Amino acid sequence: MQFGSERKKKVDVSPTRLVTLEFAPVPDVSVLVVNYNTQHLIDRMMASLAAGAGNLRLQIIVVDNNSKDESVALLSARYPEVELIRSEVNLGFGRANNLALTKARGRYVLLLNTDAFVGADALAQTVSFIEQHPRCGVLGVKLVGEDGSLQPCCRYFPTPWNSFLLRTGLQRLFPDTKMIDDLEWDHASTRACDWVPGCYYLIRREVIDQVGLFDPRFFMYSEEVDHCRRVRQAGWEVIFYPHVSVIHLGGESAKADGTPLDASQQISSLQIESELLYFRKHYGMAGVFTAFFLTFVADGLTAARHALKRSDLRRARLALAHAASTMRILVSTAWATRPTQ
Repeated sequence: MQFGSERKKKVDVSPTRLVTLEFAPVPDVSVLVVNYNTQHLIDRMMASLAAGAGNLRLQIIVVDNNSKDESVALLSARYPEVELIRSEVNLGFGRANNLALTKARGRYVLLLNTDAFVGADALAQTVSFIEQHPRCGVLGVKLVGEDGSLQPCCRYFPTPWNSFLLRTGLQRLFPDTKMIDDLEWDHASTRACDWVPGCYYLIRREVIDQVGLFDPRFFMYSEEVDHCRRVRQAGWEVIFYPHVSVIHLGGESAKADGTPLDASQQISSLQIESELLYFRKHYGMAGVFTAFFLTFVADGLTAARHALKRSDLRRARLALAHAASTMRILVSTAWATRPTQ
């Protein structure tokens, strides 16, 4: 891995004088990393990135979202080549990446989570693939857990209907409906898809110049779904590339922000809000009302099923709490027209 450090060249501008010009070479890839309380993952993420880069010249930009741990001190001490941006507030995922993008100079841009660990030559392979496929605007890879288990990584756009089927478990009654995730196929073939997760998200620079990066209304979640939708609308392809695997832990920032219960409640609220904002943006008020109605039906069915059978009263209470949270967030976002954070 090489970094986009400055090089010097001496130019003779007179018979008696040499002038030294300094210039920065264009990096092959600008790697954008958003960090929030994940000091314990930084060394591993950086080591895997170095192993995956091959001979590519990288520019690494890290936005720290006002971490409470020693992330900033570690980055400053051990990785002086990293361009570190310290935010005084937690910007969330999308806005922090937008901030990092203002400094990006690479021919390609890679969004990489601190809890995503790339394999040997992984970045080099994906850059090579995207260079050979000029209509590929965004590229995702196979995501696996620490134990090698497959994670959702080649996905269809969410709709009020497929979200309802997922919550109720009724998808088998509607086999022609494209669900958000389908893990039953072997994930061994390269294919176009609707969207790929943002933990390893390789973007062609021309795509960013044309459609931008993330919509700032999404604090966390749905930002890459919305971005891939705009990329596809602009005529580019979103490609799943299975010949590279990335280990993805998931949820590390939320875990570091409090107790597991607090983290799960925060994630649920953020997911509900982002989903409503997404439906309002792409399906209008009718989509929001449809999503709202189907959410209440799904939560009501779930609560009734578990309460009547007394199989799991906790799940019944959680379903009712989800319905109440959806109503509260719908009001606080002015019917999904504005974010709360």
